[in-house]
Amino acid sequence: MAKAKKKSEVDLTTLDQLQKEIPISRVNDENYMPYAMSVLYARAIPEIDGFKPSHRKLLYTMYKMGLLKGNKAKCSNIVGQTMKLNPHGDAAIYETLVRLTTGNESLLNPVVDSKGNMGKRYGRDMAYAAARYTEAKLAPMSAEFFAGLSKNSTDMVDNFDGTMKEPTLFPTRFPNILANPNMGIAVGMASNICSFNLRELCTATILRVKSKSATNESTKMSSVAEILEVMPAPDFPSGGYIINNPEEMKNIYLTGRGSFLSRSKYQIDEKGRHIEVLEIPYSTTIEAITEGIIDLVKKNKLPEVSDVRDETDMSGLKITIDYKKGTDPELLMAKLYKLTKLEDSFGCNFNVSINKQIRTLGVLDILDEWITWRLLCQAREVAYDLGIYKDKLHLLLGLQKLLLDIDKAIAIIRNTENDKEVIPALMAGFDIDEIQAEYIAEIKLRNLNKRYIIDKTAEIANHEKNIKRLEKILGSPAEQKKLIIKDLEEVADLYGKDRKSQIIHIDELEDDALIIEEPSFTDYDIKIFRTDHGYIKKIPTEQILKNPDIKLKDDDTLLQEIDATNGSDLLFFSDKGTVYKSRARDITDCKNADIGEYLPNLFELEDGESIVFICATVDYAGWILAGFKNGKVAKITLKSYQTKTNRKKLVNGLSTLSPVIAMYNILEDVNMSLISDLGKKIIVSSSLVNEKTSKNTQGVQTIRLTRATLEQFDLVGGNVPKKDQKYLVEKIPNSGKPCAEQVSLL
Repeated sequence: MAKAKKKSEVDLTTLDQLQKEIPISRVNDENYMPYAMSVLYARAIPEIDGFKPSHRKLLYTMYKMGLLKGNKAKCSNIVGQTMKLNPHGDAAIYETLVRLTTGNESLLNPVVDSKGNMGKRYGRDMAYAAARYTEAKLAPMSAEFFAGLSKNSTDMVDNFDGTMKEPTLFPTRFPNILANPNMGIAVGMASNICSFNLRELCTATILRVKSKSATNESTKMSSVAEILEVMPAPDFPSGGYIINNPEEMKNIYLTGRGSFLSRSKYQIDEKGRHIEVLEIPYSTTIEAITEGIIDLVKKNKLPEVSDVRDETDMSGLKITIDYKKGTDPELLMAKLYKLTKLEDSFGCNFNVSINKQIRTLGVLDILDEWITWRLLCQAREVAYDLGIYKDKLHLLLGLQKLLLDIDKAIAIIRNTENDKEVIPALMAGFDIDEIQAEYIAEIKLRNLNKRYIIDKTAEIANHEKNIKRLEKILGSPAEQKKLIIKDLEEVADLYGKDRKSQIIHIDELEDDALIIEEPSFTDYDIKIFRTDHGYIKKIPTEQILKNPDIKLKDDDTLLQEIDATNGSDLLFFSDKGTVYKSRARDITDCKNADIGEYLPNLFELEDGESIVFICATVDYAGWILAGFKNGKVAKITLKSYQTKTNRKKLVNGLSTLSPVIAMYNILEDVNMSLISDLGKKIIVSSSLVNEKTSKNTQGVQTIRLTRATLEQFDLVGGNVPKKDQKYLVEKIPNSGKPCAEQVSLL
């Protein structure tokens, strides 16, 4: 008799069968996709009112609790009440609340006024206190989110268990989505929206309300330029400096993608020999900065720094950096900006949920979408008010008819045998409808006098005036826009503040863009070898003197040998007109027998690109002489290739209109020998070739060529041999004379 399978074996077999029977596409559709859509549309991506669902549920709960006015409530109470709308757990709700508070300093315009320890956004280790110890209420500015909720300005939907209603969006009176920073990570998508100064934002929005919508690329560009004039850059609660690159900002405003740099604000105490950092970029933390500096000090990349410490206290953020005697603190800060998070990049990715569709929008498009949505809210509010006035007018018109004969109304009510007959009797007696009759029947007996009725009916004219005004607004988008402009002006006046982040134009950073040299390197004489197969070998001169035998790969040949020092800059000229830069000390020393470094790998050259010349320099003195196949010679000052930043690649570093024959680096004028492929030769001084500062200059026609090309380009030196003096010329271009060493045509 066969043994029965163990329970675990049966379960595994059943599981294997299920996995084989259910297609992965079905699992994806039924399980993963609903989860992904939920995260996208109901959790991580903000909507046009500037809030995610978790924010909206929390703020609406606080609004219903009456926390817009009055005293603060315990955060534990707020969290508990919010769970009626948001059943994701108290910890998640409280963390959301913390980030909205004034105490945490995450928002440029905080929407919750807090009391107690809410931690700090800029301190990774600054934990917030438990909810039972902290208190909160809505900040005054939050009133702008709820104005209009009672007037049917947005749709109300059931909460998760159908026991109460909540708004789908807040009818914010200003574009809150751009007033506060907002970051969210969804499934396969993320959103990172920077904040803008509220006063500038309201001004920019007013401009958009007044402007015509951008229909094509040219009108969009002009609209973006208009907005940039009043709102030139983002603003962050952390302060610091925003480095304004106009082209990059224009791209962010237009597309919603891009990045910009922000840097810390500091002050120098020369007597105490320390730098005090008081404001840092929004995208980093105190710990990231201090740990980065400590790590660099350990690696001996910041020998100027003796100590760094976090001195943040109740008065605000402060990072103190002690520097050693003899250190230039300004130069040290320029170095710290380049090497640490004291200068950081903020990447913009303006993904917004619009009508349950995730869209990447620029600032211009977000403002247009908000204006369209706000016009809809405004129209619903006006329609609500119009309905109220019409209902009141309708009641008063019925009451006005009662004024004709009050005694008749009293008689009708007194002579009616039961309640059900009162309304029909009044309707018949005064020619009014049921609603008007109900209103009259509910008037207190003490108010059934002539003076009361006259006073009430006197409001008819005012109601008719308001109805006419509201109908005009409802039928005119221009009038609705005037209301939006009025709201924006009021918000700017009430809550607008000066910028926290100061703007530095990128051109102003020229003096700060210093080359950050590695502090520890040994300078010594070296030789650089370039081979035909594209290899470079850097060998100490002392090693060459001991063993002059330089080994190469089989069938490889030596093309260039350069004397330099380990502190030199190296310029690598390619046949594509690009110049690659490297410091000699960044290239590994080789032994005589080593193959060296492969240039295409060293600089990631394009397919078919090769290095044709290497130049070594310390002070960028002298010139580059380049002879081209068309007979032209370019004389380029070497300082044209000097950059303040440590750039690795210079495009348009050499003309590509004609192939280069040979190149030389000279410190003073020399004689040049040029020979065409037809055997014509001239010798001419390089002083006749005009110096150029533009790197990609075409050069000067030196040897005149007719159905010929330049074949050889060499340097002769100061003294021309007697046998070659017949080739000397004093004016260019020159056709030259036939030479004995005529180049054979292959």
